Amino acid sequence: MAVVAAISSAGMLLAGCSKADDNGDNGGNGAGANAATKEVVNASTEKGGTVTYAMSDVPDSFDPGNTYYAYMYNFSRLYARPLLTFQPAPGEKGNEIVPDLAESKGQSSDGGKTWTYKIRKGVKFEDGTEVTSADVKYAVERSNFARDVLSLGPNYFAQFLDGADKYKGPYKDKSTKGISSIQTPDKYTITFKLSQPFADFDYLVTAPQTAPVPRAKDTGVDYTKKIVSSGSYKFESYQEGKSVTLVRNPEWDPKTDPLRKQYPDKIVVNLKVNQATIDKDLMAGTTTVDLAGRGVDTQTQAQLLNSEDQKANTDNTYGGRLVYAAINTKVKPFDNVECRKAVQYAIDKVAVQTAQGGPVRGDVATTVLPPDVIGYQKFDAYPTEGNKGDAAKAKEHLTACKQPNGFKTYIAARSDRQQEVDAATAIIDSLKKVGITAEMKQYPSGKYFTDYAGVPTFTEKQGIGIIMMQWGADWPTGYGFLNQILNGKAISQSGNTNLSQFNNAEVNKLLDEAIQNQDESARNAAYAEVDKKTMDEAVIVPLTYFKVLLYRSPNATNVVSSAAWSGQYDALNLGTTKK
Repeated sequence: MAVVAAISSAGMLLAGCSKADDNGDNGGNGAGANAATKEVVNASTEKGGTVTYAMSDVPDSFDPGNTYYAYMYNFSRLYARPLLTFQPAPGEKGNEIVPDLAESKGQSSDGGKTWTYKIRKGVKFEDGTEVTSADVKYAVERSNFARDVLSLGPNYFAQFLDGADKYKGPYKDKSTKGISSIQTPDKYTITFKLSQPFADFDYLVTAPQTAPVPRAKDTGVDYTKKIVSSGSYKFESYQEGKSVTLVRNPEWDPKTDPLRKQYPDKIVVNLKVNQATIDKDLMAGTTTVDLAGRGVDTQTQAQLLNSEDQKANTDNTYGGRLVYAAINTKVKPFDNVECRKAVQYAIDKVAVQTAQGGPVRGDVATTVLPPDVIGYQKFDAYPTEGNKGDAAKAKEHLTACKQPNGFKTYIAARSDRQQEVDAATAIIDSLKKVGITAEMKQYPSGKYFTDYAGVPTFTEKQGIGIIMMQWGADWPTGYGFLNQILNGKAISQSGNTNLSQFNNAEVNKLLDEAIQNQDESARNAAYAEVDKKTMDEAVIVPLTYFKVLLYRSPNATNVVSSAAWSGQYDALNLGTTKK
């Protein structure tokens, strides 16, 4: 689930960078640094008030079937209930799968090719109509089989449902029967028939793509303007690019929902707010949460880490994310592996780490899989002294790829993410030392995947050879992390997350066979092999195992930093002391 980041002028921060790794002195709410990664901070059952989110740009979409940012997977559960979800709990406890719209986890049969779920009875949409299995079936169809309309999000269902290659999708299919491999024998039963076993299927249905959508209310790409809620909150207003307001859904019944508590009266999201302003408002208590969950900016980081009281209100955690540079194999000369290897050796990763804010923002990375994702094995395919690059080795590979004097290329980054821009700048400086001239092209994060970096024809036409990326696992297994960024079947014409356009037969086969294997240790060994083969092909330059530094607003209640949401604060039951 993709997001990218880095920070400038961080040299002054390094002396204090390790401070947020300990508990520190109590301050503010008295919980201490990293408290929300271990416990519920400011636990409260008090209702009322307004929880306010803010974001420096706009989300890719509020449509639960057309989004692929971790923070929207998290936030959308307030109004869209997937079949299963993750326990709203701190740290690794947050990775536990629990029933949401479904009564229990899936019942598997046919060697893992058939999965059946029972939907809770009595769950209602905001208009009072009951949610049925047909609404879930339709939601999966619209989000996976209409990529020309809804291009965002993963396409697992389209890859693995039996007969998926023959189904045209709900907007082109003139009948209302839909795909035959999703069966709804009654109002409360839904069965998925797969073309092959899928060991992680319970993880897959935690995606908001399984949140119900009534066919009669679907307006395609315009559904964002009038989303029909199945959760504890519904949309009161939607001002595109400006703000969103959610209010309590009166049709929500706690008897049908063991997870949500419906604490605040209202939830407001303010968009296109300067990051420095967001940080200031978080510390003042006028904003409750930074929606994107990318952490505070450079100046705020320095302020927090140099104050024991302020540091005590921070949470610093990994959350299974990798910051990396994707090398586009379809843009010359990066169709030559030797040119890609030259980039691997050229980049000073410590300089990139420093640009991101130092070790508090993540350790230097050498693998695609982060250490906290199942299947990780430690190795370094391109070792350099002190992780600072090796110009001589880079030039050897430039000669091998018949570019001894270097070449020119473009690097893409998100314009509203200064941390990412600064990381890209550090890469440009490294490449320049070996004769590679890289010019930056910046694009807004809200359209990064729909219009720019995630559109292969665009990147090829623009000559974008390197693409900045941050990736978090769709779920915390090797497959959940690797498939959408490395499997050739995941490449799409818009909303693409395999930014390297990597289509390697061996890697594809390893991933496809691993997910069918019921032996977990064998699956994990396969994921480690995928990592090594990917690094051999040099299509991804791992930069840092990203860590987020969040500020815990003093007025926020029921705060937990969950591994399931890349360390972000779980949105489900956040409340406020401000009434």
